Amino acid sequence: MKRLKWPAWMPVDPYILLLLGTVGLAALVPARGTTADVASGASTAAIAFLFFLYGARLSTREALDGLKHWRLHVTVLACTFVIFPLLGLAARGLVPVFLTDPLYQGLLFLTLVPSTIQSSIAFTSIARGNVPAAICAGSFSSLVGIVITPLLAAALLGSSGGGFSADSLLEIVLQLLVPFVAGQLTRRWIGGFITRHKKILGLVDRGSILLVVYTAFSEGMVQGIWHQVSPLRLGGLMIVEAVLLALMLALSWYGAKALRFDREDRIAIQFAGSKKSLASGLPMASVLFGAHASLAVLPLMLFHQMQLMVCAVIAKRRSHDPVAEESQQVSARGTAAASRTAVGTARRSG
Repeated sequence: MKRLKWPAWMPVDPYILLLLGTVGLAALVPARGTTADVASGASTAAIAFLFFLYGARLSTREALDGLKHWRLHVTVLACTFVIFPLLGLAARGLVPVFLTDPLYQGLLFLTLVPSTIQSSIAFTSIARGNVPAAICAGSFSSLVGIVITPLLAAALLGSSGGGFSADSLLEIVLQLLVPFVAGQLTRRWIGGFITRHKKILGLVDRGSILLVVYTAFSEGMVQGIWHQVSPLRLGGLMIVEAVLLALMLALSWYGAKALRFDREDRIAIQFAGSKKSLASGLPMASVLFGAHASLAVLPLMLFHQMQLMVCAVIAKRRSHDPVAEESQQVSARGTAAASRTAVGTARRSG
């Protein structure tokens, strides 16, 4: 039986369609009363399990080996947790012309979450960049983000972050950090199982995030938050995010060039340093913003789809760079020369 594949010409990530469908379900049939309590409890458990899996998947040895390329990782972390938040703070001047205050809070939160792992690796591979560096950079960003993102949210969002407080920090520790550490500690026993069943567990990952989205948007519908967003404001948000993405793509590429990284490293830096993780951001927003999480994650959901579409185009173009083609030709000539030498040697020895 042939597996159904998503058409290559379709520019929309199918998982984004599932997320949008979940938002639509929450709009039509929001969880209320006892159902909302059950959904909230299930969402809390799903978030904890999600970060347990993150901890169990991350190889401590690979992470330590990746530290050898520390300049690249520091550059990616600077893009993710310094330059991005600075641009987010600068966007404050767009309120109330382009953005409402709740949408701005969501946009600022977007700039605080870690980088992606899977898509950074995939795009780096397509563009013929430094794939091992992309793996380590994405992993480090996710690991650091578990601690840094809540601290930055406390400092930059303050009380506007849906009632963000010391209790929220404690909840982050208990709901995200503790399961992550537990995953790391149990990796030696369950790491092999996770590796063998990574596709099934990937479905668990995505299903957990869909549950988080349904719970968050249900709470938003019950609270009447969506009446605050008009099509005009939504269009303004998309324009602001397009400019933000363009700036980060340019700064990460030309900044890495100014720091004298080679082409392969620049590709890894650009893709790891310009993107934000929906998988990490949604659970964190659910913990940090509570009933206001629906508006907080809207900018992140839009940015996630935008970055996938734009970076897919860039990765394909990078794969046809003259440098890459020249490198392949040199490698091919070297292989051919080595083959001729081996043949000649074999004839002489014969």
